Amino acid sequence: MATTKTTTKKTTTASAELSAPVYTMAGKEAGTVSLPATLFGAPWKADLVHQVVTAMQANARPTVASTKDRGEVRGGGKKPWKQKGTGRARHGSRRSPIWRGGGTTHGPRPERDYAQKINRKMRMGALASVLSKKFADGEVVFVDALSFDAPKTKDAKAALTAIAKAAGTPMLAERKTRAALIALSGKSMEVEKSFSNFGNLLTEEVRNLNPVDILGYRYLVIEKPSEALETLGARATRAKRA
Repeated sequence: MATTKTTTKKTTTASAELSAPVYTMAGKEAGTVSLPATLFGAPWKADLVHQVVTAMQANARPTVASTKDRGEVRGGGKKPWKQKGTGRARHGSRRSPIWRGGGTTHGPRPERDYAQKINRKMRMGALASVLSKKFADGEVVFVDALSFDAPKTKDAKAALTAIAKAAGTPMLAERKTRAALIALSGKSMEVEKSFSNFGNLLTEEVRNLNPVDILGYRYLVIEKPSEALETLGARATRAKRA
C-alpha cells in the first residue's frame, strides 16, 4: 500500500510596521515616525543585557583603593630587639604585617584592572533590546526638536510639562528621581544648560546612547527622530560589519 507524504508549508507573516507619534515642545502632535524593527522591535534578551551592563559598569570602575605592603611603609630599618635572650618572639622588622603600622598583606592594589571586553555586536544587540523594551512599555517619547534662544530652566520646565501631557506620560514631569534621559541629535549648550538644573534628568547625544544610561531612567526622550534613527542605524551597520 503506497503511502502519501503530506507536507505543510510554513507561512510567515511580515511583522507589522512600527510607528510612533512625534510631539512638539508646545505639546502638539507633529506627525508620526516609522521605526525600524531591528532597533525597536527586537526581542528582550535579559542575559545579553545583563552581561553588557555589568561589563560597562566594570569598565567605568575606577581603581582608587590602594594599600602599602611591607616594602612601602616607613620605618623598620632596625631589628626591634635581639634575636635571642629576651623571652619575646623573634622579629626582624616593624614593617611586618603583624605589627601595628606595618604593611598590609594581600590588600587592594592600584594595578588591578576591572576592564572587560565587550564585542561591538553584543553592545549593539543589548542596546536594541533595551530600546525595544522601553518602546514596548510606552516609555519612549519622540520630540521633533528641542531648542531654546538662551539657557532658561523655566522654558525647559514648560516644554517638558507640555510634552508629558501630550504623550500621556505624567511621570515624565512629576517623577522626582531618574525621570528621563533626553537624547539630543547633536551638541546644544542652550538645551543642556536649560535642563542642567533638573536633578532627575540627564541630557546625552544620541550617538552616545548605551544600555546603562537608558536603564537608569524611567523615560527616554529622543529629539529629531529622523536624525536619531539615522545615527543609530549607522551604529547597527558598523556592528554587523565587525
